Amino acid sequence: MKQFLLGFLLLFSIHSGFAQEDTELYVKDEEETSTKKFEPYNEIGGDLHFSASTFGGTGGIGLKFGVVRNKFLSFGPSARYHYSYFKNNGLSGSYSVYGGGVFVHGRFFNYLFTGLEFELLSNPFSNTNGIIAPKRVWVPTALLGFGFSRAFGEEQNFRLNVGIMYDVINNLNSPFRPGYFMRKQTANGQPGALIPLIYRIAFFFKL
Repeated sequence: MKQFLLGFLLLFSIHSGFAQEDTELYVKDEEETSTKKFEPYNEIGGDLHFSASTFGGTGGIGLKFGVVRNKFLSFGPSARYHYSYFKNNGLSGSYSVYGGGVFVHGRFFNYLFTGLEFELLSNPFSNTNGIIAPKRVWVPTALLGFGFSRAFGEEQNFRLNVGIMYDVINNLNSPFRPGYFMRKQTANGQPGALIPLIYRIAFFFKL
């Protein structure tokens, strides 16, 4: 009986030792994963823009080259191209908008982003005191906003941003104006001036 008890205690102690070693290795692996050192990288991305009505529509893409030197910040140059068409009172046509600028995005908790995007865009029409003339002008835009941001994949090679941007400058010739989705209300409850808010969906790929 004593030999049986001694043998049982010996087997139990060996099993406990292996179990403790496996647990320590597992915890160590988890700690190494959670404390993985951030490595700077570059990324390429773009945002989509689309709007349409019975009088026409516009669609385009804004390309971005991001420099990511810490996990909270991405910045770099941008370029944009929009194609628009219109039809009203028997008249129809199309035109393009192009330009470039810079952007800065802050990223937090892998769920939230804030951003500032400045661009200088060439619009083929000039709106002066409500009179629209076929004259190409360069228009400054400054979008400030926030929204959802999430990186996907084991190496987080793909990121999606979905947010709302406010055009701080709100130039009358801004090519983003057809995409403004809110209006103020007048004293009698009628729709008033446009509020310079647009939706913004962007995606980024790690290089």
